[in-house]
Amino acid sequence: MTTILVTGASGLVGSQVTRDLVAKNFDVYSCYHIEKPQIGTIMQLDLTKQDQIISVVKSIKPEIIIHLAALTDVDMCETQKELAHLINVQATKTLAVESSKHDSFFVYVSTDYVFDGKNGMQNETDMANPLNFYGKTKLEGEHVVADSIPSYSIIRTSTPFGMHEKKKSFPIWLKDNLESKKQIPVLVDQFTSPTFVPDFSNMLIEIATKRIKGIMHVAGATRISRYKFAKIIADKFHLDHTLLKPVKIDEMKWVAPRPQDSSLDVSKAVKILDYKPQQIEQSVKHFVNQMKP
Repeated sequence: MTTILVTGASGLVGSQVTRDLVAKNFDVYSCYHIEKPQIGTIMQLDLTKQDQIISVVKSIKPEIIIHLAALTDVDMCETQKELAHLINVQATKTLAVESSKHDSFFVYVSTDYVFDGKNGMQNETDMANPLNFYGKTKLEGEHVVADSIPSYSIIRTSTPFGMHEKKKSFPIWLKDNLESKKQIPVLVDQFTSPTFVPDFSNMLIEIATKRIKGIMHVAGATRISRYKFAKIIADKFHLDHTLLKPVKIDEMKWVAPRPQDSSLDVSKAVKILDYKPQQIEQSVKHFVNQMKP
Protein backbone atom coordinates (compact mmCIF):
# COMPACT_ATOMS: atom_id res chain seq x y z
CA MET A 1 0.00 0.00 0.00
CA THR A 2 1.43 3.38 -1.05
CA THR A 3 2.09 5.72 1.88
CA ILE A 4 1.11 9.35 1.22
CA LEU A 5 1.72 12.29 3.55
CA VAL A 6 -0.60 15.28 3.03
CA THR A 7 0.09 18.65 4.64
CA GLY A 8 -2.80 21.06 5.17
CA ALA A 9 -5.11 18.04 5.41
CA SER A 10 -7.91 19.89 7.19
CA GLY A 11 -8.18 22.71 4.61
CA LEU A 12 -10.65 23.18 1.78
CA VAL A 13 -8.51 21.20 -0.68
CA GLY A 14 -6.76 18.96 1.85
CA SER A 15 -9.94 17.52 3.34
CA GLN A 16 -11.16 16.52 -0.13
CA VAL A 17 -7.79 15.07 -1.18
CA THR A 18 -7.40 12.97 1.98
CA ARG A 19 -10.98 11.72 1.69
CA ASP A 20 -10.42 10.71 -1.95
CA LEU A 21 -7.06 9.04 -1.18
CA VAL A 22 -8.53 6.98 1.66
CA ALA A 23 -11.41 5.95 -0.62
CA LYS A 24 -8.78 4.70 -3.08
CA ASN A 25 -7.16 2.62 -0.29
CA PHE A 26 -3.92 4.57 0.09
CA ASP A 27 -2.16 4.72 3.46
CA VAL A 28 -2.76 8.40 4.23
CA TYR A 29 -1.09 10.53 6.89
CA SER A 30 -3.15 13.68 7.40
CA CYS A 31 -0.98 16.47 8.81
CA TYR A 32 -2.52 19.57 10.36
CA HIS A 33 -1.62 22.58 12.48
CA ILE A 34 -4.75 23.67 14.41
CA GLU A 35 -7.94 22.12 12.99
CA LYS A 36 -7.88 18.31 13.17
CA PRO A 37 -8.67 16.42 9.96
CA GLN A 38 -11.38 13.76 10.08
CA ILE A 39 -9.76 11.05 8.01
CA GLY A 40 -6.46 9.22 7.63
CA THR A 41 -3.75 8.77 10.26
CA ILE A 42 -3.84 12.17 11.93
CA MET A 43 -0.58 13.92 12.81
CA GLN A 44 0.05 17.45 14.08
CA LEU A 45 2.69 19.37 12.15
CA ASP A 46 3.81 22.93 12.83
CA LEU A 47 5.54 24.19 9.70
CA THR A 48 7.34 26.90 11.68
CA LYS A 49 9.32 24.16 13.49
CA GLN A 50 12.00 22.63 11.30
CA ASP A 51 12.84 19.83 13.72
CA GLN A 52 9.19 18.73 13.76
CA ILE A 53 9.07 18.59 9.95
CA ILE A 54 12.23 16.46 9.90
CA SER A 55 10.91 14.14 12.60
CA VAL A 56 7.52 13.59 10.92
CA VAL A 57 8.99 12.80 7.48
CA LYS A 58 11.62 10.52 9.03
CA SER A 59 9.03 8.58 11.04
CA ILE A 60 6.58 8.10 8.13
CA LYS A 61 9.03 7.71 5.22
CA PRO A 62 6.25 8.49 2.73
CA GLU A 63 6.46 7.39 -0.88
CA ILE A 64 4.56 10.54 -1.90
CA ILE A 65 4.25 13.94 -0.19
CA ILE A 66 1.43 16.27 -1.22
CA HIS A 67 2.30 19.69 0.18
CA LEU A 68 -0.89 21.75 0.38
CA ALA A 69 -0.27 23.72 3.58
CA ALA A 70 0.63 27.40 3.17
CA LEU A 71 -0.03 30.84 4.54
CA THR A 72 -2.57 31.89 1.90
CA ASP A 73 -4.02 35.07 3.41
CA VAL A 74 -2.67 37.51 0.81
CA ASP A 75 -2.87 40.63 2.98
CA MET A 76 -1.42 38.85 6.03
CA CYS A 77 1.54 37.72 3.92
CA GLU A 78 2.13 41.37 3.02
CA THR A 79 2.13 42.54 6.65
CA GLN A 80 3.83 39.46 8.20
CA LYS A 81 6.54 38.76 5.66
CA GLU A 82 8.82 36.86 8.01
CA LEU A 83 6.07 34.39 8.90
CA ALA A 84 5.01 34.05 5.26
CA HIS A 85 8.58 33.27 4.22
CA LEU A 86 9.03 30.80 7.08
CA ILE A 87 5.90 28.81 6.17
CA ASN A 88 5.77 29.16 2.39
CA VAL A 89 9.48 28.94 1.60
CA GLN A 90 11.61 27.58 4.45
CA ALA A 91 9.17 24.86 5.50
CA THR A 92 8.74 23.85 1.86
CA LYS A 93 12.50 23.55 1.45
CA THR A 94 12.83 21.43 4.60
CA LEU A 95 10.01 19.14 3.47
CA ALA A 96 11.54 18.77 0.01
CA VAL A 97 15.06 18.11 1.34
CA GLU A 98 13.79 15.52 3.82
CA SER A 99 11.59 13.82 1.25
CA SER A 100 14.57 13.48 -1.09
CA LYS A 101 16.33 11.43 1.60
CA HIS A 102 13.52 8.86 1.35
CA ASP A 103 13.12 8.99 -2.45
CA SER A 104 9.63 10.42 -2.06
CA PHE A 105 7.76 11.96 -4.97
CA PHE A 106 7.02 15.56 -3.96
CA VAL A 107 3.88 17.39 -5.10
CA TYR A 108 3.90 21.13 -4.40
CA VAL A 109 0.65 23.04 -4.87
CA SER A 110 1.30 26.59 -6.05
CA THR A 111 -0.90 29.43 -7.28
CA ASP A 112 -1.95 31.61 -10.21
CA TYR A 113 -0.68 34.53 -8.11
CA VAL A 114 2.88 33.85 -9.29
CA PHE A 115 1.81 35.87 -12.37
CA ASP A 116 1.34 39.64 -12.57
CA GLY A 117 -2.05 39.37 -14.29
CA LYS A 118 -1.23 41.59 -17.26
CA ASN A 119 -1.96 38.95 -19.90
CA GLY A 120 -4.05 36.11 -18.50
CA MET A 121 -4.35 32.54 -19.78
CA GLN A 122 -0.76 31.93 -18.71
CA ASN A 123 0.87 28.64 -19.63
CA GLU A 124 3.55 26.75 -17.74
CA THR A 125 6.47 28.32 -19.64
CA ASP A 126 5.33 31.95 -19.25
CA MET A 127 7.47 34.23 -17.12
CA ALA A 128 6.32 34.44 -13.51
CA ASN A 129 6.25 37.93 -12.01
CA PRO A 130 4.25 38.05 -8.74
CA LEU A 131 2.74 41.37 -7.61
CA ASN A 132 2.46 40.57 -3.91
CA PHE A 133 4.53 38.88 -1.22
CA TYR A 134 2.25 35.83 -1.11
CA GLY A 135 2.91 35.22 -4.80
CA LYS A 136 6.63 35.83 -4.29
CA THR A 137 6.86 33.24 -1.50
CA LYS A 138 4.92 30.66 -3.52
CA LEU A 139 7.22 31.22 -6.51
CA GLU A 140 10.27 30.93 -4.25
CA GLY A 141 8.71 27.73 -2.92
CA GLU A 142 8.59 26.41 -6.48
CA HIS A 143 12.28 27.20 -6.90
CA VAL A 144 13.38 25.50 -3.67
CA VAL A 145 11.41 22.37 -4.61
CA ALA A 146 13.07 22.24 -8.04
CA ASP A 147 16.49 22.75 -6.46
CA SER A 148 16.04 20.28 -3.57
CA ILE A 149 14.55 17.11 -5.01
CA PRO A 150 14.79 15.29 -8.37
CA SER A 151 11.26 13.81 -8.36
CA TYR A 152 8.68 16.55 -8.07
CA SER A 153 5.57 18.07 -9.55
CA ILE A 154 4.59 21.73 -9.21
CA ILE A 155 0.86 22.27 -9.63
CA ARG A 156 -0.53 25.77 -10.04
CA THR A 157 -4.22 26.27 -9.45
CA SER A 158 -6.70 29.16 -9.32
CA THR A 159 -9.64 30.16 -7.09
CA PRO A 160 -10.57 26.79 -5.55
CA PHE A 161 -14.20 26.46 -4.47
CA GLY A 162 -16.16 23.67 -2.83
CA MET A 163 -17.73 22.40 0.36
CA HIS A 164 -16.07 22.52 3.79
CA GLU A 165 -17.45 22.28 7.31
CA LYS A 166 -15.82 25.50 8.49
CA LYS A 167 -14.21 27.30 5.57
CA LYS A 168 -16.57 29.23 3.29
CA SER A 169 -15.42 29.36 -0.31
CA PHE A 170 -16.72 32.13 -2.58
CA PRO A 171 -19.98 30.47 -3.76
CA ILE A 172 -21.08 29.64 -0.19
CA TRP A 173 -20.29 33.17 1.01
CA LEU A 174 -22.17 34.55 -1.98
CA LYS A 175 -25.20 32.30 -1.44
CA ASP A 176 -25.42 33.16 2.27
CA ASN A 177 -25.33 36.90 1.57
CA LEU A 178 -27.83 36.79 -1.29
CA GLU A 179 -30.23 34.71 0.80
CA SER A 180 -29.97 37.45 3.46
CA LYS A 181 -30.87 40.02 0.75
CA LYS A 182 -27.52 41.78 1.15
CA GLN A 183 -25.99 43.79 -1.67
CA ILE A 184 -22.53 42.45 -2.48
CA PRO A 185 -19.68 44.24 -4.26
CA VAL A 186 -18.23 41.91 -6.92
CA LEU A 187 -15.32 42.62 -9.27
CA VAL A 188 -16.07 42.97 -12.95
CA ASP A 189 -12.43 43.35 -14.03
CA GLN A 190 -10.67 40.54 -12.15
CA PHE A 191 -10.39 37.29 -14.09
CA THR A 192 -9.40 33.84 -12.80
CA SER A 193 -9.97 30.15 -13.58
CA PRO A 194 -12.28 28.97 -10.76
CA THR A 195 -11.52 25.37 -9.79
CA PHE A 196 -14.05 22.96 -8.28
CA VAL A 197 -12.21 21.20 -5.46
CA PRO A 198 -13.41 17.62 -6.20
CA ASP A 199 -12.19 18.04 -9.81
CA PHE A 200 -8.88 19.42 -8.59
CA SER A 201 -8.48 16.53 -6.15
CA ASN A 202 -8.96 13.96 -8.91
CA MET A 203 -6.38 15.64 -11.13
CA LEU A 204 -3.93 16.15 -8.26
CA ILE A 205 -4.16 12.49 -7.20
CA GLU A 206 -3.63 11.36 -10.79
CA ILE A 207 -0.47 13.49 -11.05
CA ALA A 208 0.82 12.28 -7.67
CA THR A 209 0.18 8.56 -8.18
CA LYS A 210 1.44 8.54 -11.78
CA ARG A 211 4.42 10.65 -10.64
CA ILE A 212 4.05 13.13 -13.49
CA LYS A 213 7.05 15.43 -13.19
CA GLY A 214 7.40 19.15 -13.90
CA ILE A 215 5.05 22.13 -13.77
CA MET A 216 1.37 21.81 -14.67
CA HIS A 217 -1.54 24.24 -14.52
CA VAL A 218 -4.45 22.39 -12.91
CA ALA A 219 -7.54 24.56 -12.71
CA GLY A 220 -10.99 25.08 -14.16
CA ALA A 221 -11.12 25.32 -17.95
CA THR A 222 -12.94 28.68 -18.05
CA ARG A 223 -11.47 32.18 -17.83
CA ILE A 224 -14.16 34.25 -16.14
CA SER A 225 -14.61 37.48 -14.22
CA ARG A 226 -15.52 37.36 -10.56
CA TYR A 227 -18.80 39.10 -11.43
CA LYS A 228 -19.84 36.61 -14.14
CA PHE A 229 -18.89 33.74 -11.85
CA ALA A 230 -21.09 35.24 -9.12
CA LYS A 231 -23.98 35.68 -11.56
CA ILE A 232 -23.80 32.01 -12.62
CA ILE A 233 -23.90 30.94 -8.96
CA ALA A 234 -26.82 33.25 -8.18
CA ASP A 235 -28.78 31.94 -11.17
CA LYS A 236 -28.11 28.29 -10.29
CA PHE A 237 -29.46 28.87 -6.78
CA HIS A 238 -32.35 30.99 -8.12
CA LEU A 239 -31.19 34.01 -6.11
CA ASP A 240 -31.49 37.71 -6.96
CA HIS A 241 -28.41 38.62 -8.99
CA THR A 242 -29.44 42.27 -9.05
CA LEU A 243 -27.97 42.39 -5.52
CA LEU A 244 -24.53 41.95 -7.11
CA LYS A 245 -22.90 45.39 -7.23
CA PRO A 246 -20.29 45.71 -10.00
CA VAL A 247 -17.03 47.19 -8.73
CA LYS A 248 -13.53 47.58 -10.17
CA ILE A 249 -10.26 46.30 -8.79
CA ASP A 250 -8.87 49.81 -8.14
CA GLU A 251 -11.79 50.47 -5.76
CA MET A 252 -10.72 47.67 -3.41
CA LYS A 253 -8.98 48.65 -0.19
CA TRP A 254 -6.55 45.72 -0.11
CA VAL A 255 -3.19 45.84 1.64
CA ALA A 256 -1.54 43.77 -1.10
CA PRO A 257 -2.08 44.26 -4.84
CA ARG A 258 -3.82 41.47 -6.76
CA PRO A 259 -3.29 40.42 -10.38
CA GLN A 260 -6.11 41.58 -12.65
CA ASP A 261 -6.10 38.48 -14.87
CA SER A 262 -4.48 35.40 -13.35
CA SER A 263 -6.42 32.90 -15.48
CA LEU A 264 -4.47 29.77 -16.38
CA ASP A 265 -4.04 27.92 -19.66
CA VAL A 266 -4.84 24.28 -18.80
CA SER A 267 -4.22 22.78 -22.24
CA LYS A 268 -1.26 20.73 -20.93
CA ALA A 269 -3.49 19.14 -18.27
CA VAL A 270 -6.19 18.50 -20.90
CA LYS A 271 -3.63 16.74 -23.10
CA ILE A 272 -1.90 14.67 -20.41
CA LEU A 273 -4.46 13.81 -17.75
CA ASP A 274 -7.24 11.23 -17.92
CA TYR A 275 -9.34 13.43 -15.63
CA LYS A 276 -9.80 16.70 -17.52
CA PRO A 277 -10.31 20.30 -16.31
CA GLN A 278 -14.01 21.18 -16.36
CA GLN A 279 -15.89 24.16 -17.80
CA ILE A 280 -17.40 26.51 -15.20
CA GLU A 281 -21.05 25.70 -15.96
CA GLN A 282 -20.39 22.01 -15.37
CA SER A 283 -18.40 22.67 -12.20
CA VAL A 284 -21.09 24.91 -10.71
CA LYS A 285 -23.77 22.35 -11.61
CA HIS A 286 -21.82 19.67 -9.73
CA PHE A 287 -21.30 22.06 -6.82
CA VAL A 288 -25.04 22.78 -6.59
CA ASN A 289 -25.82 19.05 -6.71
CA GLN A 290 -23.27 18.42 -3.97
CA MET A 291 -25.09 20.90 -1.73
CA LYS A 292 -28.44 19.16 -2.06
CA PRO A 293 -29.40 17.05 0.98
